[in-house]
Amino acid sequence: MTEPLVDHNSTVVLHFDLKLEDGSAADSTRVHNKPAKLRIGDGNLTPNFEACLMGMHVGERKAFTLAPQDAFGMPNPDNIHHMDRSKFGSETPPVPGMIIAFTQPGGVEIPGIVRDVAGDSVTVDFNHPLAGQKVIFDVEIVQILNQELDS
Repeated sequence: MTEPLVDHNSTVVLHFDLKLEDGSAADSTRVHNKPAKLRIGDGNLTPNFEACLMGMHVGERKAFTLAPQDAFGMPNPDNIHHMDRSKFGSETPPVPGMIIAFTQPGGVEIPGIVRDVAGDSVTVDFNHPLAGQKVIFDVEIVQILNQELDS
């Protein structure tokens, strides 16, 4: 039996360290030793990110740099909203840099970053915090589950 490689039919379990271009750490699955599980081709990953994983095998480690459009996208001005200060509780007044979870209709929570507070207006940015940034992924393949049956 040949060693499984990441391909278009794979579910991949991997550890990753995510760094910014300046080398600062942004995220890591190793902190809590909880690897991520990704399905190739399900639309949750960009095609370029998936292409970087193709052909890797269990135990292999690789670092690759992704441009903003291949990672978390570019900031979308439509994701910046101006809200009335009265929508925020008095126990936690909005402060620039604060991340607040907002509940959407249907109960889904999305994080927003307070960018500015001016009088009664609060500017909240719902873009991904890493939108517009080049990032470096250092990945290590833990497990590959191919959907095709080995014959």
